[in-house]
Amino acid sequence: MMAPNRMNQPTGVTERAERREHLYKILVIGELGTGKTSIIKRYVHQFFSQHYRATIGVDFALKVLNWDSNTLIRLQLWDIAGQERFGNMTRVYYKEAVGAFIVFDVTRTATFDAVMKWKNDLDNKVHLPDGSEVPCVLLANKCDMPKDGTVNNPALMDEFCHDNGFIGWYLTSAKDNVNIEDAAKCLVTKILKKQKSLVIEESLNNNILLGNHEHSHQSPRERKCC
Repeated sequence: MMAPNRMNQPTGVTERAERREHLYKILVIGELGTGKTSIIKRYVHQFFSQHYRATIGVDFALKVLNWDSNTLIRLQLWDIAGQERFGNMTRVYYKEAVGAFIVFDVTRTATFDAVMKWKNDLDNKVHLPDGSEVPCVLLANKCDMPKDGTVNNPALMDEFCHDNGFIGWYLTSAKDNVNIEDAAKCLVTKILKKQKSLVIEESLNNNILLGNHEHSHQSPRERKCC
């Protein structure tokens, strides 16, 4: 007796899409005492303390995101000390970063005045593979306290970010857990879009090079016909 033909029968098993995993290096920079470490602790560990020692050099934390059913993202957060901008190590710390947060303290105008020094330092020392600036989000931290200066005018803040290459800004509070998740989601979304465009651009360039290579091996008559 012949076995039944199963070639055209449904198996009842659907292929699962391949799970993609990404590791992204994210910088968290800004003046001393703006709450960078508190933001990272809140985001990664859902924890807040009034008592943190000032970061010396650089510290690290890892946040794992199940972005969607097919994408796992690991964010390697680099907590860089506020005084490091004046040293020579930032070029080493910034290397291979694909995104950044710059943090200032809404209660201290001087920390906002220093934002562009950090942004310029960032833009001078690290770039994406296509030569563009890394996506950067501005965090106006400690919004649970009375605010001082430009941050009280959202329109001026929007203009400032637009003119200076920030992809957005958020009022944040590590103490009250305000907008930290949203700011991170904004940055990761931009990184993913940028990475996708870089992959597409690289693929197009490879196809062009391949086409030129094949074209160069054609005879003069073949090239003329084409």
